[in-house]
Amino acid sequence: MKDFMRSLRLTEVNSGASTREWIAGPSGGELAVYSPTDGSQIGTVLQAGPADYEKVAAAATAAFREWRLVPAPQRGLIVREFANAFRDYKEPLGKLVSYEMGKITTEGLGEVQEMIDIADFAVGLSRTIGGPTLPSERPGHRLMEQWHPFGPIGIVTAFNFPVAVWAWNAMIAAICGDTCIWKPSSKTPLTAIAVQHICNDVMKAHDLPPIFTLVVGRG
Repeated sequence: MKDFMRSLRLTEVNSGASTREWIAGPSGGELAVYSPTDGSQIGTVLQAGPADYEKVAAAATAAFREWRLVPAPQRGLIVREFANAFRDYKEPLGKLVSYEMGKITTEGLGEVQEMIDIADFAVGLSRTIGGPTLPSERPGHRLMEQWHPFGPIGIVTAFNFPVAVWAWNAMIAAICGDTCIWKPSSKTPLTAIAVQHICNDVMKAHDLPPIFTLVVGRG
């Protein structure tokens, strides 16, 4: 196994289901992961089965009830912590994107930079969530638009952008008060597992509920 994979805490066999903690021995069967660069097997993922998915979904739902009550600017400060963590792991994560998906290393690093950029954008956005106040046809009334957290959302990503598309959705959802369940491509599950390790570290460090969860499943 490559050194950059070890630095991301990937092992020969990896759990593919996580709340803030990894589910040991998920029941969805083994998924062999191959690198398109040389065709070699680079790892194995134990996929989530239906019961594992229900456990992850329940955790995301419970976390939403807590996370939605955190003021949006404070949610933004937490997202900044995720951005800083992505910065810390930019080089090994970019190399993993390249190795597992097949992009050149420069593009892999660029994709991780997109994660950082959207997280930074979301931090600022957390202080500008608002709604217009509009005139009403009824005397003594006004129309006021107010945005509310939506709930747990599912993010399904393709192999060609294995981390950026997740971040585009997850960082914005997080500052809006939503929690996320990520189902990555079966061709690039190791990058998702690596990102989940990083997110778990941040969530544990700040005693957060499982804002970001992961299920690697069939199909």
